[in-house]
Amino acid sequence: MAAAQPTGSPSGALCRQFLLVLAILTFACDACKTVTLHVPSKLDAEKFIGRVNLKECFKSANLIHSSDPDFQILQDGSVYTTNAILLSSAKRSFTILLSNTESQEEKKILVLLEHQTKEKHSPEKVLIRAKRRWAPIPCSVPENSLGPFPLFLQQIQSDTAQNYTIYYSISGPGVDKEPRNLFYVERDTGNLFCTRPIDREIYASFELVAFATTPDGYTPEYPLTLLIRIEDENDNYPIFTETTYMFKVSENCRVGTTVGQVCATDKDEPDTLHTRLRYSIIEQFPASPILFSMHPTTGVITTTSSQLDRELINKYQLKIKVQDMDGQYFGLQTTAACVINIEDANDHLPTFTRSSYVTSVEENRIDVEILRVAVEDKDLIYTANWRANYTILKGNENGNFKIVTDTETNEGVLCVVKALNYEEKQQVILQIGVVNEALYSGSSRSAMNTATVTVNVQNQDEGPECIPAVQIVRIKENVPRGTKVNGYKAYDPEIGRSNGIRYKKLNDPEGWVTVDENSGSITTFRTLDREAETVRNGVYNITVLASDKDGRTCTGTLGIMLEDVNDNGPSIPQRTVIICKTVMSSAEIVAVDPDEPINGPPFDFSLDAVSGSEVLRTWRLTKINDTAARLSYLNDPQFGRYTVPIRVTDRLGMSVVTELNVILCDCVTTNDCTIRSGSTGSRGVVLGKWAILAILLGIALLFCILLTLICGATGAAKKPKVFPDDLAQQNLIVSNTEAPGDDKVYSTNGFTTHTLGSSAQGVCGTLGSGVKNGGQETIEMVKGGQTESCREAGHHHTLEVCKGGGQHTLDSCRGGQVDMDNCRYTCSEWYTYTQPRLGEKVQQCNQDGNHMHAQDYVLTYNYEGKGSAAGSVGCCSERQEEDGLEFLDHLEPKFRTLAETCMKR
Repeated sequence: MAAAQPTGSPSGALCRQFLLVLAILTFACDACKTVTLHVPSKLDAEKFIGRVNLKECFKSANLIHSSDPDFQILQDGSVYTTNAILLSSAKRSFTILLSNTESQEEKKILVLLEHQTKEKHSPEKVLIRAKRRWAPIPCSVPENSLGPFPLFLQQIQSDTAQNYTIYYSISGPGVDKEPRNLFYVERDTGNLFCTRPIDREIYASFELVAFATTPDGYTPEYPLTLLIRIEDENDNYPIFTETTYMFKVSENCRVGTTVGQVCATDKDEPDTLHTRLRYSIIEQFPASPILFSMHPTTGVITTTSSQLDRELINKYQLKIKVQDMDGQYFGLQTTAACVINIEDANDHLPTFTRSSYVTSVEENRIDVEILRVAVEDKDLIYTANWRANYTILKGNENGNFKIVTDTETNEGVLCVVKALNYEEKQQVILQIGVVNEALYSGSSRSAMNTATVTVNVQNQDEGPECIPAVQIVRIKENVPRGTKVNGYKAYDPEIGRSNGIRYKKLNDPEGWVTVDENSGSITTFRTLDREAETVRNGVYNITVLASDKDGRTCTGTLGIMLEDVNDNGPSIPQRTVIICKTVMSSAEIVAVDPDEPINGPPFDFSLDAVSGSEVLRTWRLTKINDTAARLSYLNDPQFGRYTVPIRVTDRLGMSVVTELNVILCDCVTTNDCTIRSGSTGSRGVVLGKWAILAILLGIALLFCILLTLICGATGAAKKPKVFPDDLAQQNLIVSNTEAPGDDKVYSTNGFTTHTLGSSAQGVCGTLGSGVKNGGQETIEMVKGGQTESCREAGHHHTLEVCKGGGQHTLDSCRGGQVDMDNCRYTCSEWYTYTQPRLGEKVQQCNQDGNHMHAQDYVLTYNYEGKGSAAGSVGCCSERQEEDGLEFLDHLEPKFRTLAETCMKR
């Protein structure tokens, strides 16, 4: 904004004509079509060049953009230049983009700029450029102005008022925003007024927006931003942040020590005299001497003297002032209080109230208080500068005393912690010292005060003393009973002798000795054995009680050191030795001797047997070291248990024979060893009573199970059971056949003779199984008493064995069921009938039609134990179809009863 200027000039008339043409062309153009604006070839910055009717083209546009940055489009369609532009003779154009973000619509308007031809001016016409009058002009209002109101501030005016009728308006804080109606502008003149006083501390400035419009709403000027600043007035007192400041500083501190800092604030405008503050101390209490100063600009309080003494004055109070206007007399000022507490320093030593003390204590008393000493200290009570630490400097070399501090009274408490002996010392002189817990900060050379304590020891009638507590006497083991030696000796400290003291034995673990009541000597009551368990390291301890005539007692220990005698021979503690023959040929044996080493090793090992005995032929001893030997066997003895007598002799010739049990075992480790029965030299296994009882219980249990089975079978025979027709088909199935073994030719005659030449039990009992008893091979001939067929050259031979009740039936079986009731031949008849035929059948099975070895001939299998009563599948078995049920016609003996039961009756 600027003050109004004259408007009558040739350039102004030309401008008005130009703007009129632009307005006519602009309003005449259709919406959303190409718009042509006639403009001069040279355009100044921020100049209005025309207006486009946007509402007819796009009713609601959120965003309006110009494709050319040299032009700006306002909401009412006014087009302004943003920079100075020089148009060429060619046409220049740009696009206005209108967009609605809500409906996502966009429209464009093409604007063509066509410059006018320059008018020829007469020479007498001079173009006079006028100064722009629509520009922001700084404006200020004094704070708390007294008026009169409304107060004229300034006038805003636009150059376009020469061509148009212009109405002025403003908006922003202070107009249509809080604080409302503080400013207003006259519509026709542009005069700006303030309506009431303003507080700068609330509103420091206002930013208004001024508008210049024609009566029809046309805006020939940009909105003008108008800044109104409120000029500050010194109307606010500086204020301390606290009403009373509390600081502390140590006594005897150095000059210039910082005590604290005060601070004040001022609401007036910063960086002006109104807020330039000065601090000072107005008054000090106590007033003399002056000990503190304050920095005028920072407010820091420092000491000016090192004579602060808490013991004299422990607190100072200051009255401080802060003043604005850089401390000038007309500035505003405020005061506050400052309290400075003087902290204690350890500048005073604790001092004993007396330089010497005397006390007494009875001898043999411990943990008793005998004296209290007091000290004086001017430092602050109950602080480390006041609390005392006492120590004993001299006279306590034996550690009989200690001194501690009573935390409540600060006294030193002297106590006896180790008994004193009147007979040794009747008086003790102690030197004690005292210091504070905190380090001394004074200038005194000696930081410790001392005193002397004399302790008188009072005599008591004491009982006997057992000193030393353990006494030793020496005696040989195995001495005769009644041997007498010296015992434990106690003393009367009053006379220094043992007269009048009586003794009594309190503890004697083995009851080996007796104690003489008057002298304390001991007499052996039993044989003393150094190798007894109660003897530790050759010493046997007994406890003795000593008492005087007044009944006072003491207890001591008498250690009887037993001198060793060679009364024990060496022996072998491990009586059983296991030798695994497969991995070892010898075993190591070790001997021990309970006597002392002087009566022990080296040992001699030997076999205690007569010449030519079995022990000497079987075993040999080889010495390894002084205490061990190696036992090895000779001539490859059999597995079993052996008894080997071994004599071990010590260095003095005492020997002991040990019966060593040696087990030769077929094992890899000794833990896996088991003794085989029937081995040479074994003694047989002897069963204990519990083993025999376990065997009898097992036999009884088996009889119970067998009886239960017999009763169950009898009950089942008495009560027939009904089964479904298809039960056999569901439960009896054909098992998979085993693959044949390796082929091996076997002699037919030998087979026939060897197999059928067995005992009667082999024929009648197990021949149906085709098993040779007692041999290593089994020849499978028949299938558990079933029909076995061999086919060769069209011949069909059938062999049937019926087993039951001792009578057998020899019949031709043609795949049908055998009737067990028709078995009426004896075993001898069956043997006579089958022997020649069986050989012929085996011969036929062994060869094919070309007299070559058949693929299915007699096979030899490894012995797998006793065969089953049902037999197994062999070379002469009839081949059954896996998917058929013909096998039900050739059931084995133990399945026939099951088959008859499953049949429908």
